[in-house]
Amino acid sequence: MELIQRLRFNDPGFEKALARIVNRGETAQAEVIDTVRGIIDSVRHHGNKPVLELTAKFDHLELTQETMEVSEQEIEDAYKAVTERDIECIELAAERVFAFHEKQKTETWISTDEEDVLIGSKVTPMDRVGIYVPGGKAAYPSSVIMCACPAQVAGVGEIVMAVPMPRGEINPHVLVAADICGVDRIFKIGGAQAIAAMAYGTETVPRVDKIVGPGNIYVAIAKGQVFGQVDIDMIAGPSEILIINDGSGNPAHIAADLMSQAEHDEMASSVLVTSSQKMADEVYAELQKQLPQLLRTEIAAKALKNYSAIIVAEDLAEVCEFSNRIAPEHLELAVDNPFELLPKIRHAGAIFMGHNTPEAMGDYLAGPNHTLPTGGTARFHSPLCVDDYVKHSSIINISRQGLERLGEEVIHLCNLEGLEAHARTVALRLGKKV
Repeated sequence: MELIQRLRFNDPGFEKALARIVNRGETAQAEVIDTVRGIIDSVRHHGNKPVLELTAKFDHLELTQETMEVSEQEIEDAYKAVTERDIECIELAAERVFAFHEKQKTETWISTDEEDVLIGSKVTPMDRVGIYVPGGKAAYPSSVIMCACPAQVAGVGEIVMAVPMPRGEINPHVLVAADICGVDRIFKIGGAQAIAAMAYGTETVPRVDKIVGPGNIYVAIAKGQVFGQVDIDMIAGPSEILIINDGSGNPAHIAADLMSQAEHDEMASSVLVTSSQKMADEVYAELQKQLPQLLRTEIAAKALKNYSAIIVAEDLAEVCEFSNRIAPEHLELAVDNPFELLPKIRHAGAIFMGHNTPEAMGDYLAGPNHTLPTGGTARFHSPLCVDDYVKHSSIINISRQGLERLGEEVIHLCNLEGLEAHARTVALRLGKKV
């Protein structure tokens, strides 16, 4: 059996094979949805009690109301458990991500283009946001950086973080990253119960205005179910990469890039689309050679076999059309002239340009956010940014002169819609009959 599917666009089974890849994260089992709904309802009505019980059940960690939150001493211990080099790299990543997001800031503005009408937009940061950081199979200090830095730039009042700590194992790098990035409070809870706790608040966990960050299927469903009670960044599905190649470059590098995505989890997708049969064959050979060398070989092998592909296309125009159809989370333009292709790309979460820009550069410290739209949602969604942490309130100030100049038209439009009381608010001010 092949390590990874090898396809052409005109293969009879191409659409079926593609559908398996594209739709891999769409269907959540009914029992999972019911379980999550039950957890949310329980936390909403009973606060800490179900959170503590579920943490004991799923994370094998016995907490009390007093030990749910990470202490200052635990943060100090985390610094002692990491190296100076660890801290330097985390600080560099945070500095670069912070600097990138500084360029995204929007300010309150007021327009006086009309003498008698003043309009504008007031930008206000959120009071409190919640960051979810996964635990379990891996710990991700980079997720802390990507979620907390834009919140800091936006001026959010308080940043709360939830991170599961199975069997009480505290990942020191996550705690150090949280401290460096200005996270205010950290709770040792995970799963749907953590999402519910942040959405509704408990005796210990404060209620937030927005929840951001990646997680497993239970976390994703929970975020979807609390949306409206709080805002969320997005409902993230399994991660993915699409690599476009013109036959240039090193096949060993491309194979490594495919595996870097596959090692995330068994549902990840890594797809190469190339106009070169020779490159397709060489990348396949490199995958065979490099895969056994990975620490997470079993995970990557399942992702490559089940949800990945090497596709040979006739030309790059065909490849770009395909990419826009997929709207990938990560898109690598592994071609000699990526800027020539860039105008043809309409849908992608992050675009990595050229042979020296592997996805890992963006994932960690290039600067742009690595919290990206998945599952084709890059057609209408954007990476996490500063604007996700602020609100825009309209400002409207009408002078007497402006009211007299525009009031008749407002009255007419109100009456057009049958809203007589609306019309009256203007008419009375102008001394007119409705």
